[in-house]
Amino acid sequence: MSDTFGELAEIAAAPRPRRARRTRALPPAIVAAALIPIALIALPIVYVLIRSADAGWTGIAAELFRERTLMLFWNTSVLTFSVTGLALVIGGAAAWLTERSDLPGRGLWRVLFCLPLAMPAFVASFAWKSIGPSFQGLGGAILILSMESFPLVFLPLAAALRSMDPGPEEVSRSLGHGPGATFRKIVLPRALPAAGGGALLVAAHMLSEFGALSLLRVQTLTTAIFQQYELQFDNASAAVLSAMLMLFCLPVAFGEIHLRGAERRDKVGRSAVRRRREQPLGPWLWPALGFSAIVCVLALGIPFGRLGYWLIRGVSAGRGIEAIGPALWGSLSLALPGTIVTTIVALPLVLLALRGGGRIARIAERLPYVVHGLPGLVVALALVYASIRLLPAVYQTRAVLFAAYAILFMPLAQSALRASAELVSPEMEDVARTLGRGALRAFVSVTLPALAPGLGAALALVALELMRELTATLILAPTGVATLATEVWSLTSDGAYAAAAPFAAALVLISGLPVYVFTLRTLDPGGRGRKRRPRTG
Repeated sequence: MSDTFGELAEIAAAPRPRRARRTRALPPAIVAAALIPIALIALPIVYVLIRSADAGWTGIAAELFRERTLMLFWNTSVLTFSVTGLALVIGGAAAWLTERSDLPGRGLWRVLFCLPLAMPAFVASFAWKSIGPSFQGLGGAILILSMESFPLVFLPLAAALRSMDPGPEEVSRSLGHGPGATFRKIVLPRALPAAGGGALLVAAHMLSEFGALSLLRVQTLTTAIFQQYELQFDNASAAVLSAMLMLFCLPVAFGEIHLRGAERRDKVGRSAVRRRREQPLGPWLWPALGFSAIVCVLALGIPFGRLGYWLIRGVSAGRGIEAIGPALWGSLSLALPGTIVTTIVALPLVLLALRGGGRIARIAERLPYVVHGLPGLVVALALVYASIRLLPAVYQTRAVLFAAYAILFMPLAQSALRASAELVSPEMEDVARTLGRGALRAFVSVTLPALAPGLGAALALVALELMRELTATLILAPTGVATLATEVWSLTSDGAYAAAAPFAAALVLISGLPVYVFTLRTLDPGGRGRKRRPRTG
């Protein structure tokens, strides 16, 4: 297979006129498969519109212009912009220090800056909240969620800074431009898509965050939707707030397209990246070390320290230990199949947008990002609504829960898959077809192996999120099935911090593996950490 792949790569790499990406005819099976995620994404959108219509125009206007709605909109806006801005500053500074400066111990700092991903936001919130009530409220939420979210900016930005060809920067310096001007004119424009993509992911997370904000007693559109459904059974008002939240998500969903641009990035074969000279920190060495230490203390030291404190008390009290095994099995039995389903469902949608072309295909690919901002509760209720009326046999089964996972976390799989799919040259499939292979066989034998890095990253990223998914699991999990996340939520909601600590520690430990895989994939996409034999000839 590798020889065949190499021959096709050499043929496809032959000199040819440069042109824009043109559309390719996809196998009919892939086009048909792309209709499945589109149908899934349409469900919550249609559900929200139907329920909003129940309120009527008068009810919609009354709900939108209530004082409480304006307060929810303000809190959501402040939280989203503040956390995203802080994540950009912290993640950007951390990425530059570890990839471009001579900061001592950069390998260790890279690992430490990635580790907050293993700590679910609601677990970190529970750890901070257990210190005292001063960390509750909007200010505390901004601090805690910024510390837990900045790795989403750090990882892609560090990977981008590491993989940049140093040639343009060397040319800029040779023309007399200083480090500041070179960074502003050469480095920043090339790093902007990675930083922007990470920032948009942080913003989408803030719009849909529920567990952490509920623990910290912060009222946003998402928490209000949950209260409307659960406490007041007011579906119409909750649907109006959900529609408002979807409108809020539109700039986030389509902003990524603007940042990414239309540049063609596919390539054939791997290219070597030359080493660049590290930027001496000079008198800024100690401030840089201080900044790194403070970030790690806030993002890791305090949450893990408080978790350890409550873990010791929980173990000594002997409470909850017997339920860890069933909860761990519940997490694995739901997260692993859900990860595979989500990744498989996302793949044809990515290929349709990249290869099928056309405005409709691109809009269809963006819709999951819009729905990603919805609370899991809304998606769960939409699936309950649809399954009872259309497929009552699947109601209260794992199939409905896996569908909810796919709807909620499809964008994560899409982002990872798209990064690999953009690097696969469509001409390679054309070459395979000219050698006598059918469309589907050419795709399976040529394109699918080239997508393996993206598939691995998608599986790791989705598995990480599904391990700690809360709201959809609370509503749709089959009767009697509990997960580590639902047990932590149940116990912390009752103030039983010591009893919740063993479940939270197990959740952090089991999240560590996908974090390791995703970090390795992002910061070392070409396996540059491994020694290679020099190529000759």
